[in-house]
Amino acid sequence: MTLLIASQALSWTVIAVLAAVCLALARQVGVLHERIAPAGALSIKAGVTVGEPAPEFSVQTLTGALATVGGQRAGRSQLLFFLSPDCPVCKTLLPAIKSLSHSEATWLDLILLSDGPGDAHGKFVRAQGLDAYPYAVSELVGQTFGVSKLPYAVLIGEDGRVAANGLVNTREHLDSLLEAKERKVASIQDFLAQRHAQQA
Repeated sequence: MTLLIASQALSWTVIAVLAAVCLALARQVGVLHERIAPAGALSIKAGVTVGEPAPEFSVQTLTGALATVGGQRAGRSQLLFFLSPDCPVCKTLLPAIKSLSHSEATWLDLILLSDGPGDAHGKFVRAQGLDAYPYAVSELVGQTFGVSKLPYAVLIGEDGRVAANGLVNTREHLDSLLEAKERKVASIQDFLAQRHAQQA
């Protein structure tokens, strides 16, 4: 009987210790979650900055149609996605770009932009199934928006101003542009910095 009582006491002690360990681990997970901020698109301080009116261009797409880049768009936003046929990250991001364009089609227009020799672009469009999207080749547009690395995206709001921009290597980076526009901040990093400042 004494042995049974001792084993029961030992079992409850082990359970209490395990419960304490689980609570400590849960607390550490919470601390790590606070420290690891979501990764937003990396904005490059060049070209047109967030909040400025986006320059308006009329560009010819590969199909021969004219497309307008920038400017006010009657209640719609525009996502400029700068890419290159030679950019492997651009290719891996294309499914996410297509998905985003489809899911946000009620308010967002997508235009693909690149530069360089024209022959490669036509093959690239066919190989990647991009025929449904406006694709224009314009070195001037990229230079004006300060695009120096790819893939790069610029989100222009309904008012014709740059709402968010930056290097985009993942779907998370793309989503961060939409989040920044919704929160009316230059970037997710700026939003987190403001929140930490308010909490301090």
